[in-house]
Amino acid sequence: MCWLCDHPDATHFDYLEHVRDLIACCGFMVQGVEGDRHHSPWAYTVGLTAHGKPELVVTGLSLARSARLLNDVAPHVLHADAPRPGEVVPLRGGPVIEIVEVAEPTAHLYVAVDIFGTKIRALQLVHADDHGHWPWEVGFRGGRGGQPVLGVRASEQPSAGEALQGGGGREALRRSR
Repeated sequence: MCWLCDHPDATHFDYLEHVRDLIACCGFMVQGVEGDRHHSPWAYTVGLTAHGKPELVVTGLSLARSARLLNDVAPHVLHADAPRPGEVVPLRGGPVIEIVEVAEPTAHLYVAVDIFGTKIRALQLVHADDHGHWPWEVGFRGGRGGQPVLGVRASEQPSAGEALQGGGGREALRRSR
């Protein structure tokens, strides 16, 4: 059950104070967003911004699995450099993830925006399915609503030179090989 449901007399401001207390205590917290018939659930961290780090987002997993994944990765981000977009990381006992920069964090990280404002940054932990397929590959098997990718993969972004020449994306890479 959600915190506001457990505290029916509380306001959104009260919830934000609760979030600030968790951040002060633990460095970050995980905010879950329920899915519906057409959209998968997602979860994200709130608090890494206070440490000069990007927030982390997971889509397409149950809220429990998303929270476990974020609670495993976020402490490492607090004490080391944040992963870079395009980095592929095999997690011990977990899925292989690829880091994707979230194009518009303010559209998805509502509580983080309420706490830190619109200048937040975020990285998505995109996970392969049980067969090793990524959401951008044929054969990917995601749950209900799939696994929305909230940005452009680093390997799909044109380099500065390609952008200046008007080329870009995979076609420009194929031509240059």
